[in-house]
Amino acid sequence: MADSPASGVQLAEHSRTEHAIERVPTGVVAFVGRTLKGPVNHAVTVRGFVEFQQRFGGLWQPSTLSYAVEQFFENGGREARIVRVVNGARPPTLTLPAAAGALRLTAINAGSREYLRASVDYDGLILADNEHFNLVVQRVRTAGSELVEDQEIYRRVCIAAGSARCVREVLLESRLVRTLGALPLLRPDRTAGGPGGVAAGYTLSNPDGDDGAPLTDYDVIGSAASATGLFALHGEQGFNMLCIPPLTRERDVGLSTLLVAARMCRERHALLVVDPPANWTTARIALDAMRLWPFRSDSAVMYYPRVQAFDRLRGRVEVFSSCGAAAGMIARSDETWPVWAAAESEEAILRPGLRPAVVVSEADRTRLAAAGINTFLSVRSGVRTGVSPRTLSGSGVSDWRYLSARRLALFVAASIEQGTRWTLLEHNGPDMWQRAQAQVEAFLDGLAEQGAFAGAAAEETHFVIADERLNRPSTLAEGKFNLLFGFATSKPGAFDTWLVTHRAGLSRVRPVSVNRSATSKNRVEWEIETAILRN
Repeated sequence: MADSPASGVQLAEHSRTEHAIERVPTGVVAFVGRTLKGPVNHAVTVRGFVEFQQRFGGLWQPSTLSYAVEQFFENGGREARIVRVVNGARPPTLTLPAAAGALRLTAINAGSREYLRASVDYDGLILADNEHFNLVVQRVRTAGSELVEDQEIYRRVCIAAGSARCVREVLLESRLVRTLGALPLLRPDRTAGGPGGVAAGYTLSNPDGDDGAPLTDYDVIGSAASATGLFALHGEQGFNMLCIPPLTRERDVGLSTLLVAARMCRERHALLVVDPPANWTTARIALDAMRLWPFRSDSAVMYYPRVQAFDRLRGRVEVFSSCGAAAGMIARSDETWPVWAAAESEEAILRPGLRPAVVVSEADRTRLAAAGINTFLSVRSGVRTGVSPRTLSGSGVSDWRYLSARRLALFVAASIEQGTRWTLLEHNGPDMWQRAQAQVEAFLDGLAEQGAFAGAAAEETHFVIADERLNRPSTLAEGKFNLLFGFATSKPGAFDTWLVTHRAGLSRVRPVSVNRSATSKNRVEWEIETAILRN
């Protein structure tokens, strides 16, 4: 069940049904973990490893995330959302001397690699004014560098606490610093000129920033109330896959983190890309361990084994977690194949520079697939193995045990939920219901023509219902609009069924179970009410 805001800006984009439902992107990957620098507990979009280096510092030996992101882009990924998490890291401080004390600032971003500098001047201020000053704050690439990465200028700020331009209040809008402790009685001194006669000098931040300790599962999970850790992804733009690399090179992510992450992925219509545990060093060990492994979810996928790659910092080949490479491989396949076929396309192989850390025979490949574990290929094979990638759903019979079917379901559900938000701007009545139903039917018709669904005839491939069976007087009184749709992913007439509910400020779509006879035309069955409206 996914809750998503329906703001006025978003609704304006979908205000009329004349526009076809847009297909949501399918290759956006969120990464949560430790980085060298950057914003903490805030999702930042990067579209290449160079941009990741600029925002988060690039490769760092204690950061398994940095290597996973590099391998994601090397293996074909195009867009990532990065959430930096820390454990006890401290931001550096900056001290600006004053005649009575000092104005102390603290960086917003924690870590020893957050290099700031500040300058104070009185330009443009009257001579008698001894409270106001101008403040410039900059982030630079390295200590002593002149390469400015970010800059903020605050003119005519005041040291007086009651002033509308009080520096403490003004800096609440800063992306770089906040004030620390009590304000001095007098404004800070003008910053001395720089070397070589440069008029404006800068005071450098103190070397008291700290990178903190290695992450724990508590740090990664975070707090829903504070929007930290995994919960920093709430309210952000959508993502399709989630990667949580190992906590350290020696310590895997714990079960508690996997459970919270899988639940979040189910709510956000995404897939959790899970790393195989480090001690699964052979296919036989992996098969034996999987029987007792407590984690199962049809919103999760695993690729075995881990990968070998050259570690540029250590100067040798190392074994790394597989989630970044797997996510990049899937995202790359989406560029040339539809989502319902990408996982099984010829592009679903590792690119040069990455290779499986364990050799897996064809027989073991089949056994691992039966257990829900997918395996990497590093070269194209002329022989089709007949092994379809799976989710970690376990040994059930659901279509969602197959990765292609699960990704198709998530793609369709997200596209329809977003594409029908325009209904919130319309009168909730039969005319609007019919137009919404026609819009969704056109969307599903287009997918059926491309071979997304099982079956040939329309009644076998998909259906849409948006009438009085779902929109009772009580539903309208609550300000809700319901739309039911289903599609066949593996067997004609065997539908994955979803219910979209729109109401002011909130839209959601969730899978439901409905008796097939209840979806037949001109039928009003009690199963719709009991299975959906009362759920």
